[in-house]
Amino acid sequence: MSERHPPTSSPTPAYTCDASVEFTVAASRQLTGVPPEHSCARLHGHTFLVRLTVRGPIDPTTGFVVDFADLHRAWGPLHEQLDHHYLNGVPGLENPTSERLAQWIWRALRPALPGLALVEIRETGNAGVTYRE
Repeated sequence: MSERHPPTSSPTPAYTCDASVEFTVAASRQLTGVPPEHSCARLHGHTFLVRLTVRGPIDPTTGFVVDFADLHRAWGPLHEQLDHHYLNGVPGLENPTSERLAQWIWRALRPALPGLALVEIRETGNAGVTYRE
């Protein structure tokens, strides 16, 4: 016969939530890592959708994972660098694929947003990437 043990008390589970904000960036680029005949080797532009997602516990006092205003503040300087600019001219984006753009944004925001879970870039309505580390 097996021995019965009383249920162990466990700490309150840490509930997590994802909070996201979307931004747009209108910018031009030329992809330098593709053959010259590739359409993206030519100068072209996109209105990129950038979705930033922070994951974490819900704060018992505020009820937030992150204050959306904090996401807007963190994003502001990057928006200034990217919006209506030629992305190839931004240091670190010499070959500005959507993947590299997402990684660049991640690296710029991670220190200010420790709960950053992912950066999503949509370059068209049906094409995009999601970056996470």
